[in-house]
Amino acid sequence: MKRRILLLSALIGLILLLSGCAQVNDPITAESTGVWNKYFVYPLSWLITYFAELFSNNYGLAIIIVTLLIRFALLPLMIKQTRSSKAMQAIQPELKSLREKYSSKDQATQQKLQQETMQLFQKHGVNPLAGCFPLLIQMPILIGFYHAIMRTSEIANHNFLWFDLGEKDPYYILPLVAGVTTFIQQKITMMGMDNNPQMAMMLWLMPIMIVVFAISFPAALSLYWVVGNIFMIVQTYLIKGPDIRAAKSGDAGGAKK
Repeated sequence: MKRRILLLSALIGLILLLSGCAQVNDPITAESTGVWNKYFVYPLSWLITYFAELFSNNYGLAIIIVTLLIRFALLPLMIKQTRSSKAMQAIQPELKSLREKYSSKDQATQQKLQQETMQLFQKHGVNPLAGCFPLLIQMPILIGFYHAIMRTSEIANHNFLWFDLGEKDPYYILPLVAGVTTFIQQKITMMGMDNNPQMAMMLWLMPIMIVVFAISFPAALSLYWVVGNIFMIVQTYLIKGPDIRAAKSGDAGGAKK
């Protein structure tokens, strides 16, 4: 619980910081001031523009390339986060036993529970906060890329495939694909984990939120979400392949019975 509170507090603080540092509707240029603009948003905007000019002002292709570059750069962090999640999942039965053993709510019992929980973490070499740090590092980069897309004025003046990058997808294809790929990415991430109501709710809530946002935002941002989701699906499948296959085997075995 403390880990969740810490992560939530950090994310809220980060969002408040970023919202104070930059306005989404303000164009980003080399003259933009502030640490957030100068060291996060503008370099990403410059990178998108660089690749666009490299490929005959194809800003759609540039967004795809930069999205993939960012995802590859974050790959070591994602691998670390996945391994940390797997380690925490492996000791869940022992954590459950401890909670049952020290179920009393009095202070002395809860202190004993905390002590033995920390000993369990040390025994298995698990850091309960290890899964949070990669997320906190990723957030400024991903939010910065969002700002770069929204605030690079040249993007709005170009089209890609069937849509204008600066306008909403007229056929709602990208928003729907963004929602479907978000669902698939979350589904394979949760394979091998214990099911609980919160996870089941998020499995459906997140894709719905993404679709709603994607319908409202320029198609350039939807393109970024779709490419990022596809990368995450492939990445998660490669990292968690054995767990996913084991989960599928278990489901098949249960169905036969």
